[in-house]
Amino acid sequence: MKKLLALALVAVMALAMFACGSTDNYAAKNTEYFIGGTGPLTGDASSYGISVQNGAKLAIEKINANGGLNGKNFKFDIKDDQAAADKASSAYDQLFEAGMQISFGSVTSGSCEAFAAKAVNDNLFFMTPSASADICIANDNAFRVCFGDPDQGILAAEELTANFTKIGAIYDESDTYSSGIYEAFDAKMKELGVEYTTKTFNAENKLDFSTQVEALKDCDVIFLPIYYTEAGLIAKAAVAKGCDAVLFGCDGLDGVAGQIDETVTNVIKYITPFDVNSTDANVAEFVAAYETAYGVKPDQFAADGYDVVMAIYEAMKAAGVDDVTIDPDTLCEKVKAAITADDFTFTGVTGTMTWDLSGAATKVPVIIELNK
Repeated sequence: MKKLLALALVAVMALAMFACGSTDNYAAKNTEYFIGGTGPLTGDASSYGISVQNGAKLAIEKINANGGLNGKNFKFDIKDDQAAADKASSAYDQLFEAGMQISFGSVTSGSCEAFAAKAVNDNLFFMTPSASADICIANDNAFRVCFGDPDQGILAAEELTANFTKIGAIYDESDTYSSGIYEAFDAKMKELGVEYTTKTFNAENKLDFSTQVEALKDCDVIFLPIYYTEAGLIAKAAVAKGCDAVLFGCDGLDGVAGQIDETVTNVIKYITPFDVNSTDANVAEFVAAYETAYGVKPDQFAADGYDVVMAIYEAMKAAGVDDVTIDPDTLCEKVKAAITADDFTFTGVTGTMTWDLSGAATKVPVIIELNK
């Protein structure tokens, strides 16, 4: 009986150590630096997750081909969260227990908020490629490559009021990304003293936009701070309703080209940090490598995925990281200090950027007109 009790006590102690997520156990087993994260690889938002995955993998391959970091390679793992917060939270646990040392967080804002809630407890550094809600980078260990929701909302208000008279907007009141951009847009429009008309939808009602488009059919422009799937449906509804307004969105519209056909004649524009047709040498090299690897041109999310891995690598290099078994907490403090230093600047395919302790990236956007 005493032997059985002793064995049971050992088992309980071992389980307790595992449950606490002890970094000492798994970090010592790492033979490569481990970057992990989550994104929608299936479901309505899968275009974003797959693009980020492809771009990140391309960066990992380039880094490792060039000798890694002080001779040690990187490995990369992305778990499918289907753009659902609960799945992102569970995936975080799986990745952390598997040895994740640093991360790109999650691809979409709702998932990234859940991921961030776990990461802050472990002081795990992450830099999201595309989760733009401010709450995603509210903690000291959280950074991003993409523009923030308020930035895009303010820029959209300035751009639309400078070029159009009758302005409409359609946004998803149930979505963090959409409502966050819209709130910043609305505040800026009020500051500018410009009136406009707004229509909404939610997660339960996003398949038929005929009512919203009918109400805005006489507008010169309709602002769409939403994702590409719904934007494609709105574009088709515009055709059906005889609405020829310009459709103007943010980075979530990247991917809308795959949702429409030649029947859509509306001009579609969106804010993005990435121009696939740029003549910049770094961008051209990335586009060519991406096309070779995947047979298609990269979108903004692929570029964000590429840049986030390269930025993490450059920050680790600047921090003097030289221990493949480094624990997440120690690594976070080193990378955070390096990336917010006054002399740290990163030039990627989505622009030249710097970071401060807010976690937000400072860079210049461009506005793309969709080439249908």
